[in-house]
Amino acid sequence: MPTGLIAAVAPGSLAQRVGLQPRDEILSINGHRPRDVIDVQFYSADERLTLRARRNGEEFTVEVDRQYGEPLGLEFARPTFDGIRRCNNRCEFCFVAQMPPNMSPHIRSHMRRSLYVRDDDYRHSFLFGNYVTLTNLDEGDWARIGEQHLSPLYVSVHATEPDLRRRILRNPDAPDVMAQLRRLADSSVEVHSQIVVTPGLNDGPHLDRSIGDLAELYPAVRSLSVVPVGLTKYHRGGCRVHADAEIAAVVEQVTRWQARLRERLGVHFVYLSDEWYLRLGRRVPELEHYDGLDLTENGVGLTRRFLDEWDSFKRDSFKFQVSKSQVRDPNPNLKPETLEPETLTLVTGTLFAPVLRQLTSQVAHVSVIPVPNRFFGETVTVAGLLTGQDVVAQLREREVGDIVMLPPAMFGGPEGQSLDGMRPEEVAEALGRPG
Repeated sequence: MPTGLIAAVAPGSLAQRVGLQPRDEILSINGHRPRDVIDVQFYSADERLTLRARRNGEEFTVEVDRQYGEPLGLEFARPTFDGIRRCNNRCEFCFVAQMPPNMSPHIRSHMRRSLYVRDDDYRHSFLFGNYVTLTNLDEGDWARIGEQHLSPLYVSVHATEPDLRRRILRNPDAPDVMAQLRRLADSSVEVHSQIVVTPGLNDGPHLDRSIGDLAELYPAVRSLSVVPVGLTKYHRGGCRVHADAEIAAVVEQVTRWQARLRERLGVHFVYLSDEWYLRLGRRVPELEHYDGLDLTENGVGLTRRFLDEWDSFKRDSFKFQVSKSQVRDPNPNLKPETLEPETLTLVTGTLFAPVLRQLTSQVAHVSVIPVPNRFFGETVTVAGLLTGQDVVAQLREREVGDIVMLPPAMFGGPEGQSLDGMRPEEVAEALGRPG
């Protein structure tokens, strides 16, 4: 049976007051066995709590009165105690399916384990904003979503036409997503939706149909992000990336929809990820275009946020954090004058490099180095998918500044690791930078 393994107890918290410790296991809360941190939050909302726990194989019970709104103060080793829900689809553009085959055991052992897991867990959607397909839910899941009001959820739609969506997901049993979204709407669950556009598959009239269908469910379906398909060099399916003319066609198509929906709904509703604009060398929209939504985790509006922060930097501070390894992260306390006369090298992916070069063209002592993605293939252009080994190999061949700043998006893994398990200080060491 699943148990919640405690990783940390907040000092002075309710949990510490009743004597709970790291490595204890939570077995039940007021008689309910928690399946994940959502259950812990839900069942610990009462003001009188009876907690059953286990320590070194011995079970014990604690009772405590909880003030209204007081958190338990527990951090768990994993957010879901019963494992992670696996995906029952086989999308050709799934990133897991595009990992390199026959990788050397040494390299694979350092890659993030999550890169090899086909996850599709609605709980991670609620907790972390992960996009899920809703194709593996049973009636118990639906009842729980409604009872615990797990809102918002993030749903990968790809197409609203049932047969086309089943073809994209390569799942003949995939339910009608529009019926599922209506069911969520009836439960007052808000949804942020996504379409990964694949040329010749779900673009053109299919994209029109999907945008129109989803817009009919506004405001229950709060937004739709349109993202171009991304393929690594290890892709073996029938998909392909967009040509420039196809990129332009999608941008024009979505822009027309935005104008109509803005007039009808008061918001644009459908939003293009930044890559569409950057591929064409076009200026990304202003912040107001995104109607107060934060969809940056999906690559929507991230460039605009950076540009606005850069404007703020020019007025106020350089916003770089200096580390002993000389690989720097953002810090609002570092003033431009403190960097002189040191030179600064900014590392990024090939997609964002032209923007960064334009921004820094008038800044002395700053250079930009785009790193082509050799590990996944040069069709992968975003900084967040750069590996440490690519950065190290290519910077060794270049003249870099006194200070090297790596893109923070590279280090989104556990303990700030890159996709291949390197931390910033390990990259610095590999480059011969002082520790």
